Amino acid sequence: MITVAHDALEDLVTEMIGRAGSNPEEARQVAHNLVEANLLGHDSHGVGLTAQYMRHARTGTLTVNGHVSLVADNGVYLLLDGNMAYGQVTGGEAMQLGLDRARTAGAAIVGLRNTHHLGRIGAWGEICAREGFISIHFVNVIGHKPIVAPHGGAEARYSTNPYCTAVPATDKNPMFVLDMATSRVAFGKARVAYNAGKEMIEGALIDHHGLPTRNAAVMFEEPRGALTSFGQHKGYGLALLGEILGAALLGGPVTDPVHEGKDTICNNMLTVIIDPKGFGADIPFASSIDAMLGYVTSARPGEGVDKVRVPGEPERETGADRRANGVPVDPGTWALLVEAGVEAGMDRHDFDGIAV
Repeated sequence: MITVAHDALEDLVTEMIGRAGSNPEEARQVAHNLVEANLLGHDSHGVGLTAQYMRHARTGTLTVNGHVSLVADNGVYLLLDGNMAYGQVTGGEAMQLGLDRARTAGAAIVGLRNTHHLGRIGAWGEICAREGFISIHFVNVIGHKPIVAPHGGAEARYSTNPYCTAVPATDKNPMFVLDMATSRVAFGKARVAYNAGKEMIEGALIDHHGLPTRNAAVMFEEPRGALTSFGQHKGYGLALLGEILGAALLGGPVTDPVHEGKDTICNNMLTVIIDPKGFGADIPFASSIDAMLGYVTSARPGEGVDKVRVPGEPERETGADRRANGVPVDPGTWALLVEAGVEAGMDRHDFDGIAV
């Protein structure tokens, strides 16, 4: 495992994204988002995506230096088109427009369609939570072959279609962020395992026969297998809501064979932004959260567990450790970064000497 200081890694990825055509501001936005995912322990959404992003920029399936455009504005409703620009840009723009509307209207329902990969959806929920708003996000993922099998199915039909809800911090508790793929694991976790030569956890994959396997190669080598949904029919149902609410409701593309050969990552996202004071300033929302979380986390830990945690807490703990001690990058992912950088005109020595 290679360990790199997070600021040095961000500088490196900024250079790489810039070499793919992005202006300095955009390159830094993308790099910061990717490295932040690594810092929080979500290596599946981190710098391992850099080479893929650069390829999409070169082939034109990603709009470099693009922004959102307004499609419709109707009261609390805002419909935006991402124009296949970097999701690290369009996601932030969509949240700021939504927050502006929620401040005046008390709530906002924001549709963002046709954007390149939005990365870790929790990042957009955190923006809203830091401003004191609750946000709920439904997302679908198209632009490549399907990778998740429906519950009861033996072959892939859709993608990892994430769901997220973020709640502002209280005086006693940090913000609550539930951010998850509707598959048993995120696709990027299979990529990390494949690059590292490791097996996946039980129950996350099926092979091309529809049989359980721990071999991550079934997601990258023929004949292809599929990821499974989390919680059997429960994750499957949430994934379909990602298609229905995150895309179909917005006029965005849904999973369909037409979109499977484009070699890109296209996201559509429905975001609902809520002012916690909307039902009345006298409702003890924060104190109720504190009481509930205090009781829930007081449960006796199970065997092999040091304490009961809440969503967002493992990320904060991992972030503190990695900021202090560096970000681990597996050798396979590092080799892909070096290859992509050199192909873009960087010197191989740019990658030497930054490990800690």
